[in-house]
Amino acid sequence: MNNPNNTQNPMARHNGLVVQEMPDEVLVYDMDTNKAHCLNQSAAFVWKSCDGNNTVGDIVRQFEANGNGKVTEDFVWLAIDQLNENGLMDSKIAPRFEGQSRRQVLKTIGLASMVALPVIASLVAPQKALGSVSCTCTATCPPTGCPTTICLAGVCQ
Repeated sequence: MNNPNNTQNPMARHNGLVVQEMPDEVLVYDMDTNKAHCLNQSAAFVWKSCDGNNTVGDIVRQFEANGNGKVTEDFVWLAIDQLNENGLMDSKIAPRFEGQSRRQVLKTIGLASMVALPVIASLVAPQKALGSVSCTCTATCPPTGCPTTICLAGVCQ
């Protein structure tokens, strides 16, 4: 049995996430951090392949066998590093390219790869409490005020 904490068999996080697959990307909303992440096809493929059973080499072979293009292990590690940075891996993994600038890493991987580099775009969503809208009834309320806090188009419900 493979150890899911083994960095050679990375495991993607699935708890506390809402996942929506789109034609060219995967949208992942992290309910714990209120962050939304958009994974391009390359990053999404790596994330889905990180099941704790596949090694990085297995993911490279699957990526290529799936007709996505020729890639290196460094390509997969770049995706894993980004997934890890964004809290989308089950356990923390030491960065593969520590001490190198992103420019150096992208230059090395980009020259060896003929496919789109894995990209994760993230944004912070409003906190749950800020996401709700308060309502003040403005019409047909009794003189004592609305009996409930539910309001629809200015009318107490």
